[in-house]
Amino acid sequence: MFNRREILTGGAAAGAVLVSGCLSRSSQGLVLSDKEAGTLAALCDQIIPADEWPSASEAGVLTFIDRQLTGPYRRHRKAYRTGIEELNKLAQLRIGVDLGSGTALQQLDVARALEQQNPAFFGMVRQHTMQGYYGSPRHGGNKDAVAYRMLGLDVPLLRGRAQFDLTTGSKS
Repeated sequence: MFNRREILTGGAAAGAVLVSGCLSRSSQGLVLSDKEAGTLAALCDQIIPADEWPSASEAGVLTFIDRQLTGPYRRHRKAYRTGIEELNKLAQLRIGVDLGSGTALQQLDVARALEQQNPAFFGMVRQHTMQGYYGSPRHGGNKDAVAYRMLGLDVPLLRGRAQFDLTTGSKS
């Protein structure tokens, strides 16, 4: 039989090993490596490029997708990994560098080729880019509610919080 102290010590050691494994990969993201994020940012920025408003990556779409890959989009992790790898191979063939290192015109050329060669992956990224750009900022995208401002919309209140005064704990 184990006593409580042995169980807690073993659990803490296992947790430390897991956390160190997560922190040892050189990445700012939760799921995507820095290289994958750079490639995906270039593709998302071809879907929603910057003009007088921020591009997809500037509006936090990468944060949105990365967060969603830990939860609701978990089933798409493999598709993202293989799709991004395929995208970089395509970029190497067409422009001689990874997608993130190409010029905007080169990136557009590769994005159009990807759309023809792998419409399922391109469509998934396009859909997730739109969701991240136009969705609720609380999910990591639409940074500073940029899409709402662009469309002339009021920033919606979070459901379930507007009716309560959080300073007193009572209903307004």
